[in-house]
Amino acid sequence: MTKILYIPTRYFPSISGAEFYIQSIAEILSKDYNYHIDIFTSNAIDFKALRDPKGKTIQINDKHYNYVNNLKIKRFPIDYSYILKEKLEIIKKIDDYKPLNISDECLIRFLKNGPFLIDLYKSFLDSPKDQYNLIHTTFFPYFNLILALMIGNLIKKPTICTPFFHFSNPRYLDGPLKELLKKFDLLIACTNLEKKILIEKVLVPQKKIEVIPMGVDYNKFKYLQNNIYLDYSFKKKFFRDKEIKYKMVLFCGYKNYEKGAISILKAIPHIIRRYRRVYFVFIGPSTKAYNIELRKLLLDKNVRIINFTPDNLNGYFDKKKIVAFRDADLYLMPSRSDAYGIAFLEAWASHKPVIGANIGATPEVIRNNTDGLLVKFDNPKDIADKVVFLLKKPPIRKRFGIAGEEKIIKHNTWNIIANKTNMIYQELIKNHE
Repeated sequence: MTKILYIPTRYFPSISGAEFYIQSIAEILSKDYNYHIDIFTSNAIDFKALRDPKGKTIQINDKHYNYVNNLKIKRFPIDYSYILKEKLEIIKKIDDYKPLNISDECLIRFLKNGPFLIDLYKSFLDSPKDQYNLIHTTFFPYFNLILALMIGNLIKKPTICTPFFHFSNPRYLDGPLKELLKKFDLLIACTNLEKKILIEKVLVPQKKIEVIPMGVDYNKFKYLQNNIYLDYSFKKKFFRDKEIKYKMVLFCGYKNYEKGAISILKAIPHIIRRYRRVYFVFIGPSTKAYNIELRKLLLDKNVRIINFTPDNLNGYFDKKKIVAFRDADLYLMPSRSDAYGIAFLEAWASHKPVIGANIGATPEVIRNNTDGLLVKFDNPKDIADKVVFLLKKPPIRKRFGIAGEEKIIKHNTWNIIANKTNMIYQELIKNHE
């Protein structure tokens, strides 16, 4: 039996592409490929908790989240008690850290990002060295990546990282941060563009990078939309009665600058001057900057915004989210920070057209004028132009949605992704023996 240890930064009920990725492939490999999978992670729910005790966390004694869909999750409490200098001294004294040959500048940056989980490493000191065949970690640039490499040294097993390298964000190209990625036995990039940047800008050898895209649970998505939620209408629930036939533009993700949520808010006045019969639905955790911009907009009685900050503890397939994708007329996420963009796949699984930013990896994910449209990042006028164009062109919306759905059926179901991951695991394990 193949035994894999996953060390993600966070795990369900946390929500982001990295969490969906690890959870999806872990569950499929365990169920369909007879893998033994263990997941060691932090107890953080939100990103703030990775380095700040004021963030949201799961209580370690909360047994409700010890298992998720029959997989055992061991969550370690983040230690906030040490100052940076003390953390640096602790790690530099560990024998399994020294062979990594990481600069102090690199270590300091990862320590600042958190999560500091020294007990996760210590839990392996007296454990059998052959209990796992391989370690897989994600995502860059968080400290659990260094812990994974240290444990790899300790148990003498290969270590893989799926970094979700957001190369269009300048901070990801920070020199000291980048050096860590060359230490892994293998990197999994989501796109060929990401692989190209890892080779050219990070100087990772080409032979140490494999490309596997992100996925979506297409069958589950369609089943929930067509059966369980058949009698539930998002528009009837949340739109005014006389406005049921109004169009709906959906955003789903962290409501921040990087994801494009604030750019959408700034585009709304441009949109409603040309197309009044529209609602804008935002689903995801809010940010201070988003809330400030939102309050400005709500002063205009012509703006129709439905704003959700869902309780992650209720689960990923939240009723409002699933039905929102089904009932939306288009999906809009003009993000700078997506290594791939699972939400685009969810929109296509609901046969909806998408709009994303012409930056980073997104131009490889969205085929412009085939299954969606590309806009300039943080350009409210361009966003408004493309949104109004699609709202006024039902046949094009339908054509884009069908093209996107056909694409994910061929290339982006989680079963396809898990199978590709299995083949990479087996080859790396074989080569390491």
